[in-house]
Amino acid sequence: MDLKSLYAEILNEHNLNPSHKGVMENPTFTLQGVNPSCGDNIYLQLKVDEKGIITEGSFNGSGCAVSQASVDMMLDDIIGKPKEEALKLSSLFTDMIHGKVTDDSELEELDEAAALKNISFMPARVKCAVLGWHTMEEMLKSGAQTAGASLEHCSTE
Repeated sequence: MDLKSLYAEILNEHNLNPSHKGVMENPTFTLQGVNPSCGDNIYLQLKVDEKGIITEGSFNGSGCAVSQASVDMMLDDIIGKPKEEALKLSSLFTDMIHGKVTDDSELEELDEAAALKNISFMPARVKCAVLGWHTMEEMLKSGAQTAGASLEHCSTE
């Protein structure tokens, strides 16, 4: 199996069988992320303990395969990690998607999310890939705890 096929398989697996899709009871944070250009709409929920560790995460909503798979992979990466590390991973992911980081050794931290690195060659899909990550960043940086906050996290810059 070539690398491109492996990446497609990882994306399809996370889209068709997401580990983290659902509604969480008593989340610490809930925030809506919207991509108005294509209609992707997610509700991200996180539980963060008193030490700042993300102990649980889930998402709900609808969108294309890229947005759904990306947020599921993101949750795989950040659950069990401190908020600061989750934000660092988000920055690395965004840099990868924008083609600023291409070295595979640097991208190992992203685990399966690194499979989306070729999205940088598909500008229309960049917004889809970063939606969950930007929603998580906004949530953790602002401390947004209210369900239903609507954000447009979709710059292609």
